[in-house]
Amino acid sequence: MSTSKTKALLSWSSGKDSAYTLFEVLKDGLYDVVGLVTTVTETFGRVSMHGVREEILDRQAESVGIPLHKIKIPSPCPNQLYEEKMETFLRSMKQEGVTHVIFGDLFLENLRRYREQNLAKLGLQGVFPLWLRDTKGLALKMIEDRFEAVITCIDPKKLPKKFCGSAFDHKFLASLPPHIDPCGENGEFHSMVHAAPIFKERIPVKVGKTVERDGFVFTDVRLIKFLHCSQSRDQKVIDDDSA
Repeated sequence: MSTSKTKALLSWSSGKDSAYTLFEVLKDGLYDVVGLVTTVTETFGRVSMHGVREEILDRQAESVGIPLHKIKIPSPCPNQLYEEKMETFLRSMKQEGVTHVIFGDLFLENLRRYREQNLAKLGLQGVFPLWLRDTKGLALKMIEDRFEAVITCIDPKKLPKKFCGSAFDHKFLASLPPHIDPCGENGEFHSMVHAAPIFKERIPVKVGKTVERDGFVFTDVRLIKFLHCSQSRDQKVIDDDSA
């Protein structure tokens, strides 16, 4: 007698926490992850809060080999509209047999409660594989397990803007002020993963300009494109892209 795995979606932010969550879930083999779900700010064509370009998000999903579902929202986006869009999407996925949604949250009780309450209204359950893991140990484990990421967004009220654009590595962790969570779980910073064991291949990226927008600091990360036409012209087009 054969048994099928529980169908689940995974909340994919493009950053290290969601990527490592997928790594753990695939390793455990308890769930059939049938889709990645990402909120994209349609106004900018970027992952919400992380500021990651949509083309890089697409490459991540392609490299992981799991279908990507984008929830498009405007900027600014009222929370009610966000919830309506998410509910519509989740209802459609429930009809396809999805029963669980997996998140990379670490210790924020209010956020977990919010997610679980909204899922319960739809008859779905939340899964939190990294919940209450020691964040310093987890950050070090991510690096040890060959997850490579760039810091793409910081809250300058919590962390100096000089950290934006840094690689998420031992040097970065060692330079963080003592009060900053090593995984940025309090919203201090967000990241974008460009290499990991779950990727079929490394995503070639280039760190670009850093800008301040809406009270946050964003560093643009661009996909390196290997084109066969004029190299100088192609490079100019890439460099002219705004952050």
